[in-house]
Amino acid sequence: MVVIGSGFAGLWAALGAARRLDELGVAPQTVDIAVISPKPFHDIRVRNYESDLSGCRIPVSDVLEPAGIAHITAEVTAIDPQARTVSTSSGAVIGYERLVLASGSRVLKPDIPGLREFGFDVDTYDNAMRLQQHLTRLPDGAPTAAARTAVVVGAGLTGIEAACELPTRLRTIYGGATPRVVLVDRNVFVGSDMGSSARPVIENALADNGIEVRSGVGVSAVTPDSVLLSSGEEIATRTVVWCAGMRASSLTEQLPVKRDRWGRVAVDDYLRVVGVPRMFAAGDVAAARMDDQHVSVMSCQHGRPMGRYAGYNVISDLLGEPMLALRIPWYVTVLDLGPAGAVYTEGWERTVVKSGAEAKATKQTINSQRIYPPLTGSRSDLLAAAAPDLQARP
Repeated sequence: MVVIGSGFAGLWAALGAARRLDELGVAPQTVDIAVISPKPFHDIRVRNYESDLSGCRIPVSDVLEPAGIAHITAEVTAIDPQARTVSTSSGAVIGYERLVLASGSRVLKPDIPGLREFGFDVDTYDNAMRLQQHLTRLPDGAPTAAARTAVVVGAGLTGIEAACELPTRLRTIYGGATPRVVLVDRNVFVGSDMGSSARPVIENALADNGIEVRSGVGVSAVTPDSVLLSSGEEIATRTVVWCAGMRASSLTEQLPVKRDRWGRVAVDDYLRVVGVPRMFAAGDVAAARMDDQHVSVMSCQHGRPMGRYAGYNVISDLLGEPMLALRIPWYVTVLDLGPAGAVYTEGWERTVVKSGAEAKATKQTINSQRIYPPLTGSRSDLLAAAAPDLQARP
């Protein structure tokens, strides 16, 4: 069995498979589990907007080795469903009996002049560290308005969280000087996916944090010292953080199936890829039914249980045992608003349940505890955490 990806879905798919083998009493080495990913880490990706990333990168060996799972550090370059093989950047060709595709997603950067050369993002740990290093070097140059200004593009969840964190980061770097942070989005409203209940909370938090908003506009060009908006406004800045748009891993494009507008493949209730035998998918590459009306979103909230169920089901399918249908009957969102606290919503309509300091405490518990695998090095702890159960609301 091969798992592609060591993010939230991939890690838990591998551990869920190991748990299922243990549960069925399968003798060791009867079924091998291997995880393939470009880096030997499990990154807590949803924390990349934060200023302190010291606890956001976990060696996969700390989690996989105790469970008897192999890790191959390589980029998967090709999948051949007919031959049941994957090819890697190292030139290896690896066969599989069952495959779990959990290669995640990436931020989608359009061909805007200067964006790739001069823009930053918090999509990966490495890119978040690159932004962090850039920010700490800003005071080395001339103390211009551009140096003290940051522009965040994309007012979805990641963009709002990144924007709300930046005033404090810049103020600390500049010894208390007042920074300027501008949040830009093509939509008329910031946090448009958060619904009408949460929008006033978000707008008030942005105002309290001193963040300017430019809505209904896009970006036309980025230079080392400015960003040009589609409205014609030019903002002097040395820091442009792109948080607009996500796309499933390009590996989905190699499969002979239709994909949705985010590049995700359809899976059935058991996480099997519709139209591709012996293949499962979980996390950001998969569009899975959460209930009769809604499909999964690209988030660790759905990626983690999808991984656990995929791991359980891939072994059950391999060994002819019953599988479990995935359904998640509830949905919550907890959005970090920096010094203004957070906002916690429930339901697909995103009704605000709590905000401010109380919601912030919930967010901090999620980011520092709830989404982490056990780090005790104990096989029993890891397999217990990989059970195909749904966590209660945070």
